[in-house]
Amino acid sequence: MAPVSPVTIRRARRDDVGSIIAMLADDRLGAARERLEDPLPQIYFDAFERVARDPNIRLVVAADGEGAVVGCLQLCILPGLSSQGASRGLLEDVRVASHLRSRGIGEQLVQWAVAEARAHGCKLVELLTHHTRVDAQRFYERLGFARSHVGMTLRF
Repeated sequence: MAPVSPVTIRRARRDDVGSIIAMLADDRLGAARERLEDPLPQIYFDAFERVARDPNIRLVVAADGEGAVVGCLQLCILPGLSSQGASRGLLEDVRVASHLRSRGIGEQLVQWAVAEARAHGCKLVELLTHHTRVDAQRFYERLGFARSHVGMTLRF
């Protein structure tokens, strides 16, 4: 494995949207879902504004030493009644730029999210990963996540 690349994790800004969408589209599954056009469609900026306004969502990026966005994730804090009223953290859209994978950036992002969830009173952190993303599944298991549920999706 390559050496760990130190990054700064910070809230995403509007000018990061293009970099985030590029990372989301950088595989077979994402390429089928996202629209990488120039200019980027307004729907992404509208979605960013909704996310940025929601106090229970933290959309963050990992920036390298020169400020380039090299990773991202979204942490949603979900209050609930189950598990004795426990809140849970939901990790979404964890991505690292493909040319920088296996350098510890994803691990830094996930560790940040787990600490953030814990600091906000969450009793657990959950995530879904596509069944074909075997490398991602190994990555999450290495970080202590366990296979515990069957995920299901209804798309519209």
